[in-house]
Amino acid sequence: MSRKSIPTPSFVIFGLYLFIFAAILIGCRGFGSFKDREAISEEPLHCEAPLIKVKVKKVLDGDTLLLENGERVRYAGINTMELQGKGGQPEPFAVEAYLRNKELAEGKTFCLKVASRKRDSYGRLLGDLYFANGTSLSEILVSEGLALVCYYEGSAEFWERLLPLQVKAIEARRGLFAFVDKPEAKSVLIGNKQSKRFHDPACYDTKKIKRKIIFQNLEQALREGYCPSRECIEKIFSSEN
Repeated sequence: MSRKSIPTPSFVIFGLYLFIFAAILIGCRGFGSFKDREAISEEPLHCEAPLIKVKVKKVLDGDTLLLENGERVRYAGINTMELQGKGGQPEPFAVEAYLRNKELAEGKTFCLKVASRKRDSYGRLLGDLYFANGTSLSEILVSEGLALVCYYEGSAEFWERLLPLQVKAIEARRGLFAFVDKPEAKSVLIGNKQSKRFHDPACYDTKKIKRKIIFQNLEQALREGYCPSRECIEKIFSSEN
């Protein structure tokens, strides 16, 4: 009895991507490490109100994790690339962000600061996790070029604190911020002052935006703390560029 060929499941291919990137990152740490010895310290952890002491059970991606109490936490003020983007393939630096987040957080205890908007539309807690010395996980991810600073309702405090770190990472061209030197990053972008998202006119009808701001290039938009819109992110941060 003949057997039909069975296509390789997408999750197997995705798992292979993770394995390869893990091997690379373990052997060679790039992205300009954010004072690891200070951030990952053995100092006693004291969480004074309104901070909450929590333990991370599992990291889900670059900006989301699961706590031991069952709560899911989404970092407020940043966004990392999707592990399964268009066609099921990881977006640029998505795997690196996930692995770095996993290395920093999984199985460890932190002080959680919840944003003024406590939960997002998915029911996840919004906030950031802090080491004993006051360094947050978001600070490390942004400083190493693995996360973009993004404004969300109720996250202004986090956005304002993280933006100066993003500017420094842009100047150093770390991780995602190396994209600002690509030829495609020199085109005009249209920002929405209300949402603090920017759009490429080629992939979005910018006539819909009432309060506009014009950016001459990608670097200018990122320095102002604007984040790429989801419908344009694959064009702006394309691994094929």
